[in-house]
Amino acid sequence: MRSTFLVVLGLSLGLPQAVPAQVNRQWQGETIQILSGLIKIDTSNPPGNETRAAQYIKDILTSEGIESEIFEAAPGRGSLVARLKGNGRKRPLLLMGHIDVVGVERSKWTVDPFAAVTQDGYLYGRGSHDDKGNVACNLEVFLQLKRAHVALDRDVIFLAEAGEEGTSEVGINFMVNQHWDKIDSEFALNEGGGMIERKGQPSFIGIETTEKIPRALKLTAHGSSGHGSIPRLDNAITHLAAAVAKVGSWQSPMKLNETTRAFFHDMAGISPPETAALLNHLDDPAVQEKLRAAAPPFNSMLRTSIVPTMISGGFRVNVIPSDAEATLDVRALPDEDMDALMASLKRLIDDPAVTISPGTTEPVRPGSPPSSLNSDMYKALRRAGEKTYSGVVTLPIMQTGATDSAQLRAKGVQAYGIGVGQTEADIVRIHGNDERVNIEQVGKFVQYLYAAVTDVAAAR
Repeated sequence: MRSTFLVVLGLSLGLPQAVPAQVNRQWQGETIQILSGLIKIDTSNPPGNETRAAQYIKDILTSEGIESEIFEAAPGRGSLVARLKGNGRKRPLLLMGHIDVVGVERSKWTVDPFAAVTQDGYLYGRGSHDDKGNVACNLEVFLQLKRAHVALDRDVIFLAEAGEEGTSEVGINFMVNQHWDKIDSEFALNEGGGMIERKGQPSFIGIETTEKIPRALKLTAHGSSGHGSIPRLDNAITHLAAAVAKVGSWQSPMKLNETTRAFFHDMAGISPPETAALLNHLDDPAVQEKLRAAAPPFNSMLRTSIVPTMISGGFRVNVIPSDAEATLDVRALPDEDMDALMASLKRLIDDPAVTISPGTTEPVRPGSPPSSLNSDMYKALRRAGEKTYSGVVTLPIMQTGATDSAQLRAKGVQAYGIGVGQTEADIVRIHGNDERVNIEQVGKFVQYLYAAVTDVAAAR
């Protein structure tokens, strides 16, 4: 009872809580145990089978006396929700992560991707980082809040969702459209950020406050079919190739928002002089070209990106096809006007034989304003970072990929992407071979997350 009293007393002062080293080791061990169990449940999407993982979590919660519900959009495609009740003085905080994973090429892994192998200080397995690692850390913090009987000013909701990897209709879209009352919240903590290590040292803590929106466009060239031995001026493949070359070399105009403006300003402050000189002069087209060549991720954060990714046409070597198609992967800024962008591309291509159209009819993530850099949640994350990672600077980032935070921001939720610390070498393993998570960093992240959650949610 004394340790619980000390936790609540400390929270009444409004301070992030330092977790004693011995306790943190215990939490780390339990989190790795939970994560190992999740990895061993193959939820590769497709087909998903997330209900199996949801039931695994439900059994853990039930053993702790915590009620939970599983909501299935389709058989086997379940998402789990649990709630710790607060006094209602503030709106809820949502801790969320997805329990489906991308598939694997087993022959290219050095370990069994679903065996949760531990070696050299790492836990290996599909989903160890994306995103079962976050789910396990969220669950550990959720359990510790319950065990310590932490008095809360706001409900803390735990969501383990299905379908993030390309089938949001059975995941976050289903929860938002059919069960919004279960996850309605003021703040949400999700995947998308994390502490980055370079050369063995923490570089910065990235908090994802907005993200680019995936769109697909299709270029279609039309011409006359004919014999391959007779060249034609209206060869569809020739016209398509010229159009793709124009699009591939073109860049949309630079446009900063609150998040990216703050990111590049603060990044300049912690960068070597030569890099800082570039980041402080982003309006210079020559600087933009240098970043395009030397720092593609930075370049992508400056603008809507358009990348040709697939091209098709023809079926025999001696037959000129009447049509040829190319797909463009567009990662749009949150406020991008897609009609205006398509008009710009049409003018750029300047070829009546080539048409441009949306590349998919599937539901897409919505655009919305970035989450605030002045909210109680963002400030709590900064304080937790200073305490847990020894003063490492926190930077807001715009995710060039996509997460399910987009649907929440469109509903007015202030959503922030965080994550377990990782090196650049580990980042490339996400969705790749031998995905892994550093066990020590898992322990640090649980400590960080607990500090942020208690800071913003515990009773004052």
